[in-house]
Amino acid sequence: MVLDNLAKSLRDTLKKITRSSLIDEKLIDEIVREMQRSLLMADVDVSLTLELTGRVERRAKEEPVPQNSNPRNHLIKIIYEELLKILGKPREFHIKPATVMLVGLYGQGKTTSAGKLAKFYLKHGYKVVLIAADTQRLGAYEQLQQVAQNVGADFFGIYGEKSSLRIVKEGLSRHKDWDVKIIDTSGRNAIDNALTKEITDISNLANPEETILVLDASVGQQAGKQAKAFHDAVKITGVLISKLDGTAKGGGALSAVTATGAPILFIGVGEHMDDLEYFNSARFLSRLLGMGDFETLMAAAKEMQSAFDDESIEKMTKGKFTLKEMYDLWDQMSKPGLFKKLFDSLPLAKMQPKEMDDSFFTDSEDKIRRYKIIMDSMSYYELENPEEIKGSRIDRIAKGAGVDSSEVKGLLRDYKRMKDMVKNLRGNRKILSMMKKQMQGNVPENLEDLANQ
Repeated sequence: MVLDNLAKSLRDTLKKITRSSLIDEKLIDEIVREMQRSLLMADVDVSLTLELTGRVERRAKEEPVPQNSNPRNHLIKIIYEELLKILGKPREFHIKPATVMLVGLYGQGKTTSAGKLAKFYLKHGYKVVLIAADTQRLGAYEQLQQVAQNVGADFFGIYGEKSSLRIVKEGLSRHKDWDVKIIDTSGRNAIDNALTKEITDISNLANPEETILVLDASVGQQAGKQAKAFHDAVKITGVLISKLDGTAKGGGALSAVTATGAPILFIGVGEHMDDLEYFNSARFLSRLLGMGDFETLMAAAKEMQSAFDDESIEKMTKGKFTLKEMYDLWDQMSKPGLFKKLFDSLPLAKMQPKEMDDSFFTDSEDKIRRYKIIMDSMSYYELENPEEIKGSRIDRIAKGAGVDSSEVKGLLRDYKRMKDMVKNLRGNRKILSMMKKQMQGNVPENLEDLANQ
């Protein structure tokens, strides 16, 4: 989950509200202090934090509770609305043929983001070319060429050419019939006259529909200054926050960029080329608070469904989930992290067993590979009847896989957790209905029920 520490702190705060028998000034003061601590630890600006929590405190103490609500729901609704303000309103992004120019400083992740953006467009059926206009960084040509190959996009560059304008001009000319043309420009250690002139010249030549600033989430509050400087120079149309999954400063980056008025279009949420999300502030906040994300849930479920044949799907919907199904899942899915993506999209609920912590979903590919080796050492009967794997069977399987018996037991424990997870997913229409209502643009009417499901 993006911004894990902030998410956990805010979710704990909501739980405290739902479990309180009385919403009084003492509790409100405590909630405000916890919010301040959570936001500051996520690198949100001090003045912005105090402004936000001040509004929460004032509204919670002075605003009357609506007749169709109760004090707990009303307080949670206030927190939701005020947090949403610092994330800003999403800018409508039209997925259509376009020339896209990426700008940013050194080390912000422009080239990797170019690949992720290309993959994003390719998924929508567009023909994409990546144009290597970074003539400053050593190895930039080769890196973008490799990225293009990895995602299945076309590539254009002129090896050794120092004129980025010539590269862009020729690249656009040769690929005028391509749907999407993504230009990866040079960066600098800081925005200066040379960088400003270069990106301005490229912009005037290419006339891009989108000029996207790539910012590393780890820059925190400095993201706001960078966004303003680039916007003044080249009129950016949106921001892509990269590496949001790997830093505690992401809250600072998100809030600082929003404060400049620059819309955040995309967020990078992982190291894989598929780990790029269109940024919708309401959906993002709902997931952060554990309220669920119906749209992402449906997309993840559809992606997961594609990993199975009809027989496997039928077995799972009927509650049959053996080691064979778990093996097939890991064997056929291209991304082991898909399960975590799926469950990050669910409300905090009984649907997720309490013992199922984040480490289960974020296990490394190496652990999954070792588990598959262990299952390769099992008989078909054992895969279909995991409850029979005890004692001498465990020892035999461990010996055949070349691992310690404790790893076999660990696999069986994780299997039981996943089985419980699949079992609890089936038929839970109430939560899906509540999430769907939320995605239609409304804060859930009964947030207390949602948090306690």
